[in-house]
Amino acid sequence: MAAGEEMKKKQKHEETMKHKGAEGHFKASGDVKGIRFGGQFVVKSFTVRQAAPLELLRLLDIPPTCLTQWPGLPFPSTAAFLPTNFTVLAQHAWRTLTLGLGTRKSKVVIFVFESEAMRAAVDPQWPRVLPLGDVNRRLIRGLAGCEMSRFKFRKGCLTFYVYAVRRLGAAGFGCAEDLRRILEAVVALKNFLDHTAMLALPSHRSITFQNPAAVSH
Repeated sequence: MAAGEEMKKKQKHEETMKHKGAEGHFKASGDVKGIRFGGQFVVKSFTVRQAAPLELLRLLDIPPTCLTQWPGLPFPSTAAFLPTNFTVLAQHAWRTLTLGLGTRKSKVVIFVFESEAMRAAVDPQWPRVLPLGDVNRRLIRGLAGCEMSRFKFRKGCLTFYVYAVRRLGAAGFGCAEDLRRILEAVVALKNFLDHTAMLALPSHRSITFQNPAAVSH
């Protein structure tokens, strides 16, 4: 992509961030758009798992030095769901079996709640692993009494869905700073490579978090 096109794309994302978080863009959980699958119905059976806080930090390419900005774990009001290793392998196999007709789009779903307390109340009700096809019904529609603002970003083989979640009828957004940091981090990400390339070349960007201290050569 040419530098000029990249700049225009970034400016468009920045404008989206400025305007979509406004009051008028929060909708009841039953009305907000869910994640999309296009014509690839098989993708609904692929699984996502809830990410640990440091995994989200790694995925967003936020330097570990930024941990000093938080008194505890980063983004305590946030829950994120990443593609499982099974999903990566299944997509690789599906495309091979269908001669390249399968999907190349995995999905990351991030929920930023208006408070840590709201996130803590929801957490016990949510599964740690679930099929993508259940995300809309169990996670998004399942948040009765809530309203959301939805952000969507395509980043190569990954599509990011970010949902700001607050109580129905609430004014403002308590964790606006967390939301801003996450959106800015997603906008700044370079496109993720196709899963086949990631599996073949471990040096490329990966969606699997590894603790550097645990890696031996």
